Amino acid sequence: MADAPRFLLIDSYDSFTFNLAALCKKAIPSCYVHIVKNDALPAASIVPLLPHFDAVIVGPGPGSPINHEDIGVVRDVWHVPDELLVPVFGVCLGLQSLGVEHGARIKRLNVVKHGQVSHIHHGGSELFEGVGDVYAVRYHSLHIELSDQQDLEPLAWADDSEENGMVLMALKHRRKPFWAVQYHPESVCTSGGGEDVLRNFWRLASRWSTNRSRAKLPWTARAENLVGPSWPSVRAEAVIKNDSDRPSFVVTTHAVRIPGLDVTRVCELQGVEDDDTDFALLDSAAAPGRFSIIGCLMPTSPRITYTIGDAFVRIRQGQDVAFAELGSLDIWAWLTAFMRRRRACGGNPDVPFWGGLIGYLSYELGVQTLTPIAPSSGPRHPDVNLVFVERSIVLDSATEEVYLQSILPSDDDWLQRMADRLRTLAQSPRDESPYLASNAIVQEPVVTLPDRAQYISKIAAAKEWLFSGDSYELCVTAPTRIRAPKAPSAVARGTSSSWELYKTLRSRNSAPHSAYLRLHPSTLLSSSPERFLSYSRGPENLCQLRPIKGTVRKAAGITRAVAEELLAGSKKEVAENLMIVDLIRHDLHSVVGEDVHVRQFCGVEEYETVWQLVSVIEGKPAPAVKTKTHSDLGWEVLRASLPPGSMTGAPKKRSVEILRELEGGERGIYSGVLGYADVGGGGDWAVIIRSCFKHDERRSAAHEESAGSSPPDSGTTTESPASTSEVPPTLDRLSERLSALNDTSSRRSLPADELYDEWTLGAGGAITALSDPVAEWDEMVTKVESVLRAFNAPSSH
Repeated sequence: MADAPRFLLIDSYDSFTFNLAALCKKAIPSCYVHIVKNDALPAASIVPLLPHFDAVIVGPGPGSPINHEDIGVVRDVWHVPDELLVPVFGVCLGLQSLGVEHGARIKRLNVVKHGQVSHIHHGGSELFEGVGDVYAVRYHSLHIELSDQQDLEPLAWADDSEENGMVLMALKHRRKPFWAVQYHPESVCTSGGGEDVLRNFWRLASRWSTNRSRAKLPWTARAENLVGPSWPSVRAEAVIKNDSDRPSFVVTTHAVRIPGLDVTRVCELQGVEDDDTDFALLDSAAAPGRFSIIGCLMPTSPRITYTIGDAFVRIRQGQDVAFAELGSLDIWAWLTAFMRRRRACGGNPDVPFWGGLIGYLSYELGVQTLTPIAPSSGPRHPDVNLVFVERSIVLDSATEEVYLQSILPSDDDWLQRMADRLRTLAQSPRDESPYLASNAIVQEPVVTLPDRAQYISKIAAAKEWLFSGDSYELCVTAPTRIRAPKAPSAVARGTSSSWELYKTLRSRNSAPHSAYLRLHPSTLLSSSPERFLSYSRGPENLCQLRPIKGTVRKAAGITRAVAEELLAGSKKEVAENLMIVDLIRHDLHSVVGEDVHVRQFCGVEEYETVWQLVSVIEGKPAPAVKTKTHSDLGWEVLRASLPPGSMTGAPKKRSVEILRELEGGERGIYSGVLGYADVGGGGDWAVIIRSCFKHDERRSAAHEESAGSSPPDSGTTTESPASTSEVPPTLDRLSERLSALNDTSSRRSLPADELYDEWTLGAGGAITALSDPVAEWDEMVTKVESVLRAFNAPSSH
């Protein structure tokens, strides 16, 4: 019996590579696919391995085929000696490289094609034998032009009419077993030119090998050591070597129905107004959110913090601080192990959170997985900031059920007392009168927006990167700084000013993924509309991502039909969404294997204040992956998916490198994720947008001093801020409200002894070749304004 086909897939750091691997396995179900980066091995190591493979797939990637750093070992594959020839199939950059290495010219398109579908004209031969109409997704700004090359034969074209004319979409080498397509056969929106074309390539490759009497060499341990195991595979750090540590806890639940119970009042009952304590609220403050989670923290609740570059994790419980060495693990494997030792059973399966870790992960934590973060010139704040919750209150807005939960042994007394207190709270009237000191003077915040001219110039620079082929989409962002006085009522009462601010934000910009996270020294207020990733408890282990690209605010006349026309009918909005969908599919495939599906593509969903263009991507782990990880995949999927593609662009690695250069500083908490990892094995994380955060250095220092412990050879806390204007710029394009906030001409000087908070509010937008820089500035400011509404006036709750 013949060996199963074995393919070598050369990855040029693209964000669609695993989609291509999945397409290969779908077209040739029995095949093995080994994936290797184009610079992981020198040609002297790769070329002698080619006889062990039936074919090579040269995947897409950013950059140009004439740039050695972009193309790596791919160039050498086209020029191997005849005795080492192997059939090759190229995609996008792979086609361009094949063309350039055999005399074609590389040129820029007049009008780039990123995330757009074209009709592919072909003659029905070679790759297209038996293939009907092809409508294929294109991601390219470069193309090749043939002149008198006798070795290359065109097979398909796209007619771009007056934009670009006829553009080559597929070709073959006349003498060697090389075929390639310019479009992306692996895209979710490619129709007719995907699976059938890969199957035809395999037919052509097999015929060529038979005619040449080419015999594949047996697979060896040495070959696998060099190129790695076939996909799907599990990182060595993520393999669970024993299953002896589960479960450790039993969840005790007390369910009680309390109609009309207000989340904010429950938080105040739990002590949220004490600013010296940590607090964790994940708040479904608007539809379609359903469950709100309140962590009932104790002084001994473990606080988990980690900073990029450290070789340890800090664990603080009350006044005690311990440092857990990572050793051979990375932070993701460490978190997986931490949660496995605290696995619980017995909770209500309808409640998504039984207990576990709540907090946030920074944007840079995700970037670090893709490309190393340079050592900071100063201390930085934690990139992982989590608290382990042993007691919790979960409110179900759909049923008005309240779930009191504990994973502590013999905790029935607390559950009963808390149920009694909540019933009493629901029956007591709320004090609606604001408390203001008699001499309180309400100060307005000072808002420092990014420099308008600089931001617009960054968008223009981003578009040049798109035209050069280095990215398909770039999410350019910038921080707004807010110097805001503490709420006088809170100062007078000695309560939390940030909690008053959150309640105002919640009332004025409610969102399904609102949150109030006070994990000293950092405080995060969220009104995020976007779920990033959820994963269910075993045994199903369903992973779901729901990217949002495209928003229309509700207003008179904006019906569903109008919203669908503005969103699903927009070439720009659909292209942005498609690019992120294909990127997310790649991220999921990289961990779970083949079983990834787009359940909804560019559906228009109704939210409380907006219509949004939402796609839904789901994946389940392959049996071998589940076996090796014992279904503990949540942290691995997070690792592979961060930072959120909707906040970077694609290809992700090159995009974050470009954005680092364009933005000039770290994002910190903004565009990371917030959420929870449940002791039952599930998790739910949201993108940190429409949010603001602050760091209180005085509290940080106080905690360090009181803990009386210091890390081994480590600094702590603060990211480098991105540059902003020292003085608020002229804001001629802002709404009246925002202009009023920034008009300091008639505002008296703020007294030196006033108490202030310094907040950071990040915002930005996805830049494509179709973007208008001025319109993108306006969109960014609109997003800023949605959070600034919380700062406009004192809270009155």
